[in-house]
Amino acid sequence: MPRQENQARERKSVRPLAAVLPYVRRYRRFAIGAAISLTIAAVTTLTLPLAVRRMIDHGFSNSDSAFINTYFTMLMVLAIILALASAARYYFVISLGERIVADLRRDVFARVTGLSASFFDVNQSGEIVSRLTADTTQIKSAVGATASVALRNLILCLGAIAMMVYTSPKLSSLVIAAIPLIVFPLVGFGRSVRRRAREAQDTLAAASAYAGEAIAATRTLQAFNGEASANNRFGAAVEEAYGAARAAIRARSALTAFAITMVFGSVVAVLWFGARDVLDGTLSAGTLSQFLLYSVFAAGSLGALSEVWGEISQAAGAAERLNELLSEVPQIRAPEFPAPMPAPARGAIAFDDVHFAYPARPDYKSLKGLSLAVEQGETVAIVGPSGAGKSTVFSMLLRYYDPIKGAVLVDGIDIRSVDPKDLRERIAIVPQDVTIFAASVHDNIAFGTAASREAVQAAAIAAQADEFIARLDRGYDTLVGERGVTLSGGQRQRIAIARAILRDAPILLLDEATSALDAESETLVQKALDGLMRERTTLVIAHRLATVLKADRILVMDHGRIVEEGTHASLIRQGGLYAKLARLQFDHGAEGLFVASQV
Repeated sequence: MPRQENQARERKSVRPLAAVLPYVRRYRRFAIGAAISLTIAAVTTLTLPLAVRRMIDHGFSNSDSAFINTYFTMLMVLAIILALASAARYYFVISLGERIVADLRRDVFARVTGLSASFFDVNQSGEIVSRLTADTTQIKSAVGATASVALRNLILCLGAIAMMVYTSPKLSSLVIAAIPLIVFPLVGFGRSVRRRAREAQDTLAAASAYAGEAIAATRTLQAFNGEASANNRFGAAVEEAYGAARAAIRARSALTAFAITMVFGSVVAVLWFGARDVLDGTLSAGTLSQFLLYSVFAAGSLGALSEVWGEISQAAGAAERLNELLSEVPQIRAPEFPAPMPAPARGAIAFDDVHFAYPARPDYKSLKGLSLAVEQGETVAIVGPSGAGKSTVFSMLLRYYDPIKGAVLVDGIDIRSVDPKDLRERIAIVPQDVTIFAASVHDNIAFGTAASREAVQAAAIAAQADEFIARLDRGYDTLVGERGVTLSGGQRQRIAIARAILRDAPILLLDEATSALDAESETLVQKALDGLMRERTTLVIAHRLATVLKADRILVMDHGRIVEEGTHASLIRQGGLYAKLARLQFDHGAEGLFVASQV
């Protein structure tokens, strides 16, 4: 989403970390254990000055060694209690942080994978991944160690102030008067830190997005000797991220320096006044020591709070970015009461006066009043020049987008009235740009199903893929690398066909399914496609005559409309756009390309 929108949301969001509270409530056991441990540790710490005062006023003045030994034993017991409570605090808060972040990552990923295609038209995948990793790590730190330290120091600060008032109301008034001078600037600095931290996270995400894009295209990058250009661009992005991070660091440093100066300056002032009272005999040395320790506790706690406040402000920026994803509403979603798909499935398709423009290009209509009907079991080929709207037909049928006007119907049902998952269960697609995951051959063919090895192998045999799979090192268990980099284009295409065969859907979409194949592979795959298309409603975006000739009908699209319709022979006789495309193909060989048939 655009950064301007991010910043607008940032100004409106006052407590972005509050979105983490529902996750905390899920694990009350950890939260309660952490709170109890924190309280025990803080109370134990606050008892130490009381012991010091009694030792100074009674043990040293009376030279009572037994009294001193007893108090040192008590101090050792308190130290053990403090150690155990601190260990328990660490266990509970770190466990809570890890658990919350695991749930948060899962929920964000689930939300992202459910978003509409229009969201990904304008957002980089690398930037989204940065939110899933870097931003959730920032929140883990805040919810875990940082929040624990903040709560501990808050309890210590409030407890120390209360004990200071109990010990010496006169001296306490000096300290309490200084608190507003410390707290209000802390809040102001915190806002600045949060804003700058958000900017640093945004710039780092942009750098990560470019890095992911460049690494995924390493072969292209090297083929064009683009390493230097890529390095310069990424280096500039990293420097921009560093500059933003440095601005955030400067703000945090100024915040810390101001807080420590004010806090310990007030302690020095209190000590000066207290020393005068001791000399005047109105205050005992032990009482002054007790008060001084409490004031150091309060000062140290406030100083630590100033540091963790900066970290919490950074986490707030990360929480905002994650909240934006979690609050993103998919434009394509199931209606509140979805209509059931007709049973049994027939696979009939109809476009009724469909108008459509991509959200990223609202001024340009990809479809302009498109109307067509495909009967059950019919094979229809769609051809046309670049930008004619062929692939848009597939996107509309899969309901990646909704039409601006008109309706798309499957088996007589407007697809906007059904659950998109139910609709897509009835469609199998073999795309031109095949997606292969960094997993085994079996997992790639069985993607989206729980198919057995026997079913996967049967699909591979039907797709003419079993032979090359058997030659791989581990057969169906062979890992194919990121994007299937260890496979040839034809092998990837046949795995995609096997995936479609396994799906066994009544509607089949073929988006130039033989485009990546050599002549030998095309013969094998075409044989597999012939079997796959049998008794299925098939839409084919085609540029090879072998597929077009076997179609029941050919639709010729241009500028979002159907301009010609018929069989290969009838369209050639018409001498229109199809005949022109066919002549271009014949001019480059009978098995060549329709030069301008790409979407």
